[in-house]
Amino acid sequence: MKLSADMKAFEERLGHRFGRPELLLRALTHPSMSSPTREDNQRLEFLGDRVLGLVMAEALLKADRNAAEGLLAPRFNALVRKEACADIAREIALGDVLKLGRSEMMSGGRRKQALLGDAMEAVIAAVYRDAGFEVARDVVLKLWGKRVETVEADARDPKTALQEWAQARGQQPPRYQEVSRDGPPHQPTFTMSVTLESGETAKATAGAKRTAEQTAAKTLLDQLESGAA
Repeated sequence: MKLSADMKAFEERLGHRFGRPELLLRALTHPSMSSPTREDNQRLEFLGDRVLGLVMAEALLKADRNAAEGLLAPRFNALVRKEACADIAREIALGDVLKLGRSEMMSGGRRKQALLGDAMEAVIAAVYRDAGFEVARDVVLKLWGKRVETVEADARDPKTALQEWAQARGQQPPRYQEVSRDGPPHQPTFTMSVTLESGETAKATAGAKRTAEQTAAKTLLDQLESGAA
């Protein structure tokens, strides 16, 4: 099969020319666009998550040969979580070539973090199926770039770090609440607050609840560390 011009341009951004272009098409097909004659990307997403995990595990071991598992695990999680995959997808404009059903397209699917992250994992699997693990590893490492080397030594996500801070002081886990929801239904923004049992609080706004919670947690951690809370 022949790829369209925009799909060929995406291959260039991805850094891999497919010998079996149907794999790329499948990787970019959201379930809302699937049909009896067109498979969606869910099975490839499942495989890509595992391929990405192996690539990152190997890379982290190589990058720091003395790190204990307790440090490697949070670094690993920071590199493979959905937010990281979605960030890479945005950098290579994956959303521009996603195959979406009309309803998903109208609801802003090309910008949704979950869809972008899932599709990025599916594309990784497509490269693996097309050319093998070594090529997939090279593509992943090129796309993730310096992230492997610069991932924080303690890469626990802010919500986990804040919860551990509270527990270490005998407090209940932090409490998260939705403060407000603004914007159109297809592209809402959420303002979330986080409050500690001892009264310290912070809030943040983002296009996804989880992201707003993480940002609020980080803001509060920064305040606690600086003594401003």
